[in-house]
Amino acid sequence: MADIANTRILIIATDGFEQSELEVPRDKLRAAGAKVEVASPEGKDIRGWDKTDWGRPAPSDLRIADAKPENYTALVIPGGVINPDKLRVDENAMRVVKAFLQSGKIVAAVCHGPWLLAQADALRGRKATSYNSIRKDIENAGAQWVDQEVVVDNGIITSRNPGDLDAFTAKIIEEIREGRHQRQAAE
Repeated sequence: MADIANTRILIIATDGFEQSELEVPRDKLRAAGAKVEVASPEGKDIRGWDKTDWGRPAPSDLRIADAKPENYTALVIPGGVINPDKLRVDENAMRVVKAFLQSGKIVAAVCHGPWLLAQADALRGRKATSYNSIRKDIENAGAQWVDQEVVVDNGIITSRNPGDLDAFTAKIIEEIREGRHQRQAAE
């Protein structure tokens, strides 16, 4: 059983992340004792999207290209429409996502964040959820889409929207306590 206080968690994001989907997990995981770092493409502060307009900036601790997955216990991918759409075509972001997936470490994506899991071909044969507007994308990536606040399939955690963030973050903490998963590649 891993102690959350001894963990490092990486959040990858860029301009256009849904404000609450970065801030709530970041702040709750920090409050639980984890060291949480935010990586952005340029390593500079990024600007959130707060429901219908630009939101607050979030500080970035490092560039995604400089993130070493071996130094972290878990990866968190916030949603919003803009953020994951930009990251799923960013080579460094996808390198990090694939490294976490291959390692069996926890990967958590909320809202439109599962687009990166689809891009990494990590959903085939798995249960997952997402924001309802990308349901078909997730199904086309081979997942069994489930309409639940949080879905876990062998250490891959997905949630639908900001209303699910409490359950999403609680599940991240629970999965960290369980430890690394011996995950097989998606079928």
